[in-house]
Amino acid sequence: MVFKLKRVIQRGSKGKNDEKMDASGSAGVTPHASSSAPPGTVGQGAGVKVKNHSVRTGAAVGAPATRAAGGSVPVAQPAGRFVTAGGKLPNGALEALPSFRDVPTSDRQSLFVRKLALCCYTFDFTDPSMNVHEKETKRQTLLELVDYVTSGSGKFTEAVFEDITKMLAANLFRTLPPSSHENTGSDNFDPEEEEPTMEPAWPHLQIVYEFLLRYVVSSETDAKLAKRYIDHSFVLRLLDLFDSEDPREREYLKTILHRIYGKFMVHRPFIRKAINNIFYRFIFETVKHNGVAELLEILGSIINGFALPLKEEHKFFLARALIPLHKPKCVSMYHQQLSYCIIQFVEKDFKLADVVIRGLLRYWPVTNSQKEVLFLGELEEVLEATQSAEFQRCMVPLFRQIGRCLNSSHFQVAERALFLWNNDHIVSLVAQNRQVVLPIIFSALERNTRSHWNQAVHGLTLNVRKMFMEMDQDLFHECQRKYREDEAKAKEVEEMREITWKRLEAAGNKRISVTNHNIVESSDFVPSSATVPNNVAGIGTAVPVQRAASVLDK
Repeated sequence: MVFKLKRVIQRGSKGKNDEKMDASGSAGVTPHASSSAPPGTVGQGAGVKVKNHSVRTGAAVGAPATRAAGGSVPVAQPAGRFVTAGGKLPNGALEALPSFRDVPTSDRQSLFVRKLALCCYTFDFTDPSMNVHEKETKRQTLLELVDYVTSGSGKFTEAVFEDITKMLAANLFRTLPPSSHENTGSDNFDPEEEEPTMEPAWPHLQIVYEFLLRYVVSSETDAKLAKRYIDHSFVLRLLDLFDSEDPREREYLKTILHRIYGKFMVHRPFIRKAINNIFYRFIFETVKHNGVAELLEILGSIINGFALPLKEEHKFFLARALIPLHKPKCVSMYHQQLSYCIIQFVEKDFKLADVVIRGLLRYWPVTNSQKEVLFLGELEEVLEATQSAEFQRCMVPLFRQIGRCLNSSHFQVAERALFLWNNDHIVSLVAQNRQVVLPIIFSALERNTRSHWNQAVHGLTLNVRKMFMEMDQDLFHECQRKYREDEAKAKEVEEMREITWKRLEAAGNKRISVTNHNIVESSDFVPSSATVPNNVAGIGTAVPVQRAASVLDK
């Protein structure tokens, strides 16, 4: 069934190879290879029509989900409801429209518009037994629309652009259901372990997304006209859909948004700013968003196309949005894409290496070892693109942190930190600045050789230690001598501290003994019937001296 769907969707585009996304947006990428096909048979498929149909869809993108005023065809409605004029199917059935190949060329665009209007109906896919015939007829019509756009049958008029936008809005723009953990009210949410909720209406949505993709990349789509309909409102509502739990939907959205970015140059600053705002909200407010990885993947391609020298706007985006994305606990969900974006910036402008490294140190995890391993991997990639001058600006705080990682009791953290010395460029930077670097990490290396529990870490530490010895034997021996002196001083300070505590303990015990003895003596010489004032005993009434002595003793 998957192969049948692909054959129908790809008809008219034979010989065109899928290409990787780039900043120009000149090539089309279709993600349906990883998507499941809608159920049902896929034939050459006639379209469908509503009996007594005469009015096209109503409100524009972003309009409320209500019926068009004075019309019989509904506009955009939340997915999951079957909506028709007056809430009922006209005459209770749908009838087939003729196929495009069965009508004259001059009539095909008007037929295209009628099919678009019909596809504004949405259905309830949570119940597979409902409206089975209507769902299948709409699916066949959507496939025909994809075929028509792919074939390049002629340039679209402005009126057609409006109808296309209405159909897309009716099917795509909807309120996303709450996440499964929000339904249960669970606070212990782990996005890596949580199973995503798949979109039940995907059999139709997949074809609508395919239609939108072919429509955007089509040479028949005039960007100057289409930008009035694929506008800021349209882009914002597409971005809202990136929070969908269904990875198939996010994959299509990723490809489509990048094509829009490539084709509609006028929207580029707005798209970057809108993505920036999504990141701000994710970092500082919600810490929950399903589409961060996909948005970062788009940005990776966009950053790759930035002209040099980089604008201040782009550097600001790096410092205020990308680097703080290391803060959330769920960074592992999108770290690969984030790391790629960061490296792109450093490769574009090596002077940014200092900013990036200090940013990593600022958000360095304290109690999350797996996250620490990710940071060390990213740090290696950044250092590989770092020049000597930028390295010198940040090497002191950097190697203090690396020293802490070397001594980590989590063997993967210590091991990953030691692997940095397998990188020739990093070794070269360290060798040039060994007078500063070795004294910082020498104590960490010595502690590992003496007491680290993991044999692999112990062996790697000996290799790094040997490397430094061969690099500069005099410096190594000097660091070794200083380490032993510091160790002896520390031992002496510890001994003095122990002696001081013992003296304090003895003095305290002696004072307690004398105090108790004096209290006992005073109680022996005072008559038992004597009393003491309230302020001595510390109670509300006069009490015998013996009781007062007991209170003081306590």
